[in-house]
Amino acid sequence: MNKKVSFKDLKIKDYKETWEYQTALLQEIVDVKIDNRRNGGEKETNNHFLFVEHPHVYTLGKSGDLSNLLLNKRQLKEKGATFYKINRGGDITYHGPGQIVGYPILDLENFFTDIHKYLRLLEESIILTIAEYGLKGERSAGETGVWLDAGTPFARKICALGIRSSRWVTMHGFALNVNTNLGYFDHIIPCGIRGKAVASMEAELGKKLNLEEVKTKILTHFKALFEIDQFITS
Repeated sequence: MNKKVSFKDLKIKDYKETWEYQTALLQEIVDVKIDNRRNGGEKETNNHFLFVEHPHVYTLGKSGDLSNLLLNKRQLKEKGATFYKINRGGDITYHGPGQIVGYPILDLENFFTDIHKYLRLLEESIILTIAEYGLKGERSAGETGVWLDAGTPFARKICALGIRSSRWVTMHGFALNVNTNLGYFDHIIPCGIRGKAVASMEAELGKKLNLEEVKTKILTHFKALFEIDQFITS
């Protein structure tokens, strides 16, 4: 089993371009697995982890409801935002500057074959990261992601999760609001959940944070939780 992970920070990159890049990486891994099964091969599969910030964009998951987007095409253009229907689970969400998006493209057969565990460990990597800044992240019963004050009238989501997997290979991932402009969430019903607020680390702590520092902490916790041997920077 290959427990090394190739790491790349894409910085600021268009959502569609990144989606296509993720898809290509996933397909490369799937192709190796198919070839191994057909021909009795034992070629190792690669694992990848991408960080990215997207320009303003709204994305709707395959089970999502378009009515949860509260803007028409003209209004989207006025906001400088784009919109895509995509092949992850979950409903609608927003990505934009100041938000750390992480896309692990892992062959879970290198780690464990349990999607539920995978999601819980993604959440845990964020919970441990924001705890270093004095924020108590929690899970909310029946909902993915990381929340503050879960189970109370003041519950607010600080990190969204949405993934896709094919032959135990993952894509998409998490979006942590760090220095995010939360005003853009006013134009959607986030994750299709009415009456639930969103949060950012900046809004909670009253100051902008160093994104590179937060990314480093996420990688540290992710590496420990998934028992990764090494991140290889590419």
